[in-house]
Amino acid sequence: MKRSILYILFSVFVWGCANGQDHAIAKVPAAKPGQAVATFAGGCFWAMSEAMSELKGVDQVVAGFAGGTTKNPTYDEVCTRTTGHAETAQVYYDPKVISYEKLAEAFFYAHNPTELNYQGPDEGTDYRSVAFYRTPEEKATLQGLIKRINESHHYNAPIVTQVVPFTVFYAAEKYHQGYYKLHPESGYIQTVSVPKVMKMRAIEKAFLKPEFQK
Repeated sequence: MKRSILYILFSVFVWGCANGQDHAIAKVPAAKPGQAVATFAGGCFWAMSEAMSELKGVDQVVAGFAGGTTKNPTYDEVCTRTTGHAETAQVYYDPKVISYEKLAEAFFYAHNPTELNYQGPDEGTDYRSVAFYRTPEEKATLQGLIKRINESHHYNAPIVTQVVPFTVFYAAEKYHQGYYKLHPESGYIQTVSVPKVMKMRAIEKAFLKPEFQK
């Protein structure tokens, strides 16, 4: 009940913030020469996008949707949970600076991967935890990390993250891009997003860009 009440309050707040914003869809950039791409879903993409963007070697993160069946979905459509998509962060990075394994490890620490179809007050399959792999090597890396983190008992329950092949990623509306930095005063950002980012910073401190190592 308490989670449901919080969810309603946060939903109303976010809906109010969304009105009047730029609802044009952002573009999905092509990877530049030397760049690699990784795609992760772990609850609200505002926090996940910020967490991943703070890592050394990460050049850009785009908030969007993956894992569903509807082409070119809007945020409102994904929120109805009829599209099958999850809120997702697509990461463009330099593999010479940061490995896929380190990115994936940060992903597992930037949210709670033991929560099935919810993250804190956010409930629904659109908030599910998913790691999308592009190669057999990435799949093996993800499975190995899940095994290692489970064995470390970092979490009190087993990881429920889906490990599935990447198919297609759709960018979300422009107002979702960089939302964490643009709206630091937001009650949702302060209450839900900041703790996730702070947790990732504490665990991956050595791999943060200098401005986030304070």
